[in-house]
Amino acid sequence: MIYNTRMKTLKFKLYQSKRNKHLKRSINAAGVIYNHCIALHKRYYRMWGKHLNCARLQAHIAKLRRRKVFWQTVGSQAVQDICQRIEKAYQLFFKHHKKGVRPPGFKKVRRYKSFTLKQAGYKFLGGNRIKIGNRVYQYWNSREVEGTVKTLTIKRTPLGELFMVVVIDGVEGLDAKVETSRIAGFDFGLKTFLTCSDGSKIESPQFLKQSLNAIKKASRNHSKKQKGSANREKARLNLVLRYEDVVNRRSDWFWKLAHQLTDKFDVLCFETLNLKGMQRLWGRKISDIALGEFLRILKWVALKKGKPIVFIDRWYPSSKTCSHCGHILESLDLSIREWRCPRCQSVNGRDENAAKNICAVGASTAKLGDVRQAVPAIAV
Repeated sequence: MIYNTRMKTLKFKLYQSKRNKHLKRSINAAGVIYNHCIALHKRYYRMWGKHLNCARLQAHIAKLRRRKVFWQTVGSQAVQDICQRIEKAYQLFFKHHKKGVRPPGFKKVRRYKSFTLKQAGYKFLGGNRIKIGNRVYQYWNSREVEGTVKTLTIKRTPLGELFMVVVIDGVEGLDAKVETSRIAGFDFGLKTFLTCSDGSKIESPQFLKQSLNAIKKASRNHSKKQKGSANREKARLNLVLRYEDVVNRRSDWFWKLAHQLTDKFDVLCFETLNLKGMQRLWGRKISDIALGEFLRILKWVALKKGKPIVFIDRWYPSSKTCSHCGHILESLDLSIREWRCPRCQSVNGRDENAAKNICAVGASTAKLGDVRQAVPAIAV
């Protein structure tokens, strides 16, 4: 499995300033426009069974913006992006509605998160300053913006903080050549986060489980407050802080683990997983482990160090195949953690055996030639 993309996403935090209220006001206006577009789409769908044409909707919103001063706080580029995203959502609905995909719905304006500018509406002034609309804002310039800026998104967190997300094009991928024997396979698990083919194990910290009691207490405290009161807002912020603490701790652990693995091994082999199916089966446990987030971070770190990552086929029977003789069992229940091979009589631990098989298949794939890596779309 080869990931091929030339996009890179950078995330910067904006300075706390009184002028940030203008950006928050623009986000609220974007939410109002979004709900208005959704209402038009829903009425058109009830009448004709279709969705509105994006160009016609953009022309209609452009006329309304001339009369509504509040709507003018959002740039025309952001309005076009809203119309295009709604059209894509309806196209997915018509294509996959039999699979349970629903059309886009209304969103609360105070919880609306962002707006996106493409070719116009912003200008980098050098240093840590950027001009958005007619006002200049400062941000934490943690890294240089290199390449062609494709989009700029202003995001608002539940805590009210503002971040700037910049998508850059023109970043070249790396050709990583396999020249050493430091190749390892990894098997994911619920209790053991990663089992390596060399026999080492990395236990899952389960950050959400550790903080679950504090989150439940904060949630109960929030639900007891009167709606619309200042105390309820304080309780909401406390609840959000609890969740953000989990996210930040998990992200920090992922970045450190990614650097450890890429320093230790030259080629890392993983099995392609059906994360949505695992989510339906195990629910909160999969959310707590956050395998998808870890893989995105690992691919980014591996790219920066020129270390290839190989993904083997999802349907390869890594757990049912004996790593010693290659015998494949007909079936293997999830409750069985260790089994004896009927051919060579070797005893195989489920996770260790799967990791060794993943390593063998991934090594054979990597040794066929150079492994091309590219920049994964991840905010850093």
